[in-house]
Amino acid sequence: MNIHKMKRLFLFLSVPVIFIGCVSTKKAIYFSGLGDGTITASTPIPETVIGKNDLLSITVSSLNPEASEIFNAPNTTISNVNGINTNSVMGYLVSNEGTIQFPILGTIKALGLTKEQLKETITKKLVDQKLLTDPIVIVRFLNFRVTVLGEVNHPSSLSVPSEKISLLEAIGLAGDLTIYARRDNVLVIREDDNGNKQIKRIDLNSVELLSSQFYYLKSNDIVYVEPNKSRVASAGRGQLWVPAVLSGLSLIAIVVDRMVK
Repeated sequence: MNIHKMKRLFLFLSVPVIFIGCVSTKKAIYFSGLGDGTITASTPIPETVIGKNDLLSITVSSLNPEASEIFNAPNTTISNVNGINTNSVMGYLVSNEGTIQFPILGTIKALGLTKEQLKETITKKLVDQKLLTDPIVIVRFLNFRVTVLGEVNHPSSLSVPSEKISLLEAIGLAGDLTIYARRDNVLVIREDDNGNKQIKRIDLNSVELLSSQFYYLKSNDIVYVEPNKSRVASAGRGQLWVPAVLSGLSLIAIVVDRMVK
């Protein structure tokens, strides 16, 4: 076999490898067919309720800073919450009984309440017990996060200090979908107040997402992006014959090199 035939064979065997990862760009478009216009905002931002093992920041202020100071000393230092490193964040950890231990006020039930409801509870107790005059109470989540898995460039658990994040923002922070992602079947798993798992499949090609109750994510939501058929098929074919082809190409390269010499 002469050099020209060897080169042609080398090129012939290289072509399939090049096209293993090829996927139609039509499947990589978000909201295909969506035109200009205005979509009325009919979906409120979901109000997250306090659950067991939530980590809360609670600050109290009033016209008397010295009297307020004692209420701003969190009673717990946490370095790991539900397997997530919180970098030794200080806050109030909700116990398995659904309560927190607050200075002077003692045990306060927090489970099942919203931030606003817990704020009102603490404010009322401070006023009723004449501990502070016109107290201002602010409650925030320190462990608000969502998890994005599957066909994204950077699967990760995302901390959300603002306590507000949309599905599209979460995907963007995870590095966007890969070319192999199914945009018509993105899975969102959400746990309700009773511990039940609510499952919703989202079509990113549909304008209905923009008015869906799942447009905004809740704390602890899990987003899973499925691979498309091209991904599954290419992975299967690659495992079967790509190693053999690469080995063959290496052998041919060695032979060509020796013949040239």
